[in-house]
Amino acid sequence: MAEKYIQMNELSVGYHGKALIHDICIGIEKGEIVTLIGPNGSGKSTILKSITRQLKLIGGTVEYDRKNLQEISFRELSTRMAVMLTERMKPELMTCHDIVATGRYPYTGRLGILSMEDEQKVEHAMRIVHAQELGGRDFNAISDGQKQRVLLARAICQEPDILILDEPTSFLDIRHKLELLSILRSMAKENGITVIMSLHEIDLAQKISDKVICVKGDVISHYGEPDALFKEEIIRELYDIQKGSFDPLFGSIELPRPQGEVKTFVISACGNGIPIYRRLQKENIPFAAGILYENDLDYQLAKQLASDIIAEKPFREISEETYRRALERMKRCDRVIAAEFPREESNKLLQQLLEEAENMGILEK
Repeated sequence: MAEKYIQMNELSVGYHGKALIHDICIGIEKGEIVTLIGPNGSGKSTILKSITRQLKLIGGTVEYDRKNLQEISFRELSTRMAVMLTERMKPELMTCHDIVATGRYPYTGRLGILSMEDEQKVEHAMRIVHAQELGGRDFNAISDGQKQRVLLARAICQEPDILILDEPTSFLDIRHKLELLSILRSMAKENGITVIMSLHEIDLAQKISDKVICVKGDVISHYGEPDALFKEEIIRELYDIQKGSFDPLFGSIELPRPQGEVKTFVISACGNGIPIYRRLQKENIPFAAGILYENDLDYQLAKQLASDIIAEKPFREISEETYRRALERMKRCDRVIAAEFPREESNKLLQQLLEEAENMGILEK
């Protein structure tokens, strides 16, 4: 078992001596990406500020590489840890290059003069985040998304062992979100840098994280690998989702299924029904779906969006009983929408269902 590089022992965090979250007992291995998720105001930023010594610990301890956080000097901490929090910097008369260069200050002398090697590392960090063209621009004059990239470059050129980020994807378009997370993954897996961050985009958290911390109320509600935590019921409870749902297979948040009397029946298979489901949802039209195998992509989304599903167990022919249930449901509808699906011996009854819809004069293709 890998040694825990960061250990939180019965940690309590909060403000003015009052604990908002307590009994945090979490071990993080070197090179892991650990993401905090949870609703706004749940305390994710408070935890990050506490383990970076920006807030005083209310109780418990934090250890980095077997050393107590409180016993590490700020100078040593600045060479081991880079921090990128949500507070908006407003430096006066500093270019983006100047901002990135501050990441080298822990390694310079008292005068803060950068060597040629330091300058090369600054330029390299800016290239990594595609911010070379911003070097000479006033930091206060660029967009919030560009500022995020510049601040990440500053963290990279600091050459930390630990990288702490609070909502680093905020203000970024999708291209730069993906680029930033790709950079973080490379830093963790190729250079052994431990990354701890908070994210609002739970679909990205599911894909990038080695471990996830779910923050809600005054405790950590769940901690573990994404496969174990990204379940519909866990995400629903964590965010108190009343309308809509979380689909763990697609990693997506879905709007509520349309309500009302079902007069539309969708016949599909092999994922071809997904665009139809989404169109009906946008039009707020309730629908039934079938006959779907339970391992079909259509079935996974239909569970979230369809009012009724007629399904069959995988790897078997559609049974007469399942066919009769589908036919009965279809006869109560005014129209049938059919997507393309493979014609096989195992689904001959699905083809027969399609023929019945055509004979009834309610089939749309």
